[in-house]
Amino acid sequence: MDLSDIIRARRRELGLSQGELAQAAGVSVRQMARYEAGEQQPVFSAAVALAEALGISLSQLAGKTTHGIDLSGDWWTGWQTFRDGKEFIAVQPAHITQDDDHLQIAAKRRGLSDEDGGYLWRGELRLWDNELLMGWYAATDGAVRSKGTMYFILHPHGGRATGRWVGMSYDDAIVTGWAAMAREEDEPARLIEGLTQTKGSGVAP
Repeated sequence: MDLSDIIRARRRELGLSQGELAQAAGVSVRQMARYEAGEQQPVFSAAVALAEALGISLSQLAGKTTHGIDLSGDWWTGWQTFRDGKEFIAVQPAHITQDDDHLQIAAKRRGLSDEDGGYLWRGELRLWDNELLMGWYAATDGAVRSKGTMYFILHPHGGRATGRWVGMSYDDAIVTGWAAMAREEDEPARLIEGLTQTKGSGVAP
């Protein structure tokens, strides 16, 4: 696909008008119309802003196709965590931007209240053989020190993943728990329940 086709298709997928996308990318509506008509290519700074507004990578904007499963877009993430001996399942929306086998992921809102230890975070994942996701996460809330690693087994169709996180708690202890990602909001908690019951033997159905 040409860049103009990619901009137009992604804009429609997001349900945005040309004016709304132009405003999000910081360009004029007339300029956006030129991009979509293929009359002009955006300069680098405009391309970066446009890719961000569309929720895709620069490579995807340029028409580079991934050699693996396309995992970009909105997801729901679930995390088994413990505080004062009590188990919590934090479910929160996140957005993934993919550039071939490299993924950037960022939480869009907290999964738990501040009192229960909820926080925003971002991270990176590497897709291996269309089967595994491995990477790191770190809190983006200034006062929260949480950071650690993530490991997921990807479902063959790419619609969900189950795994585990390992990180550092607020008192410097090493902590861990089950984790899951899916396209539907109610699925991560169900997947984590399956991992808990089976002790992680295989990917939860």
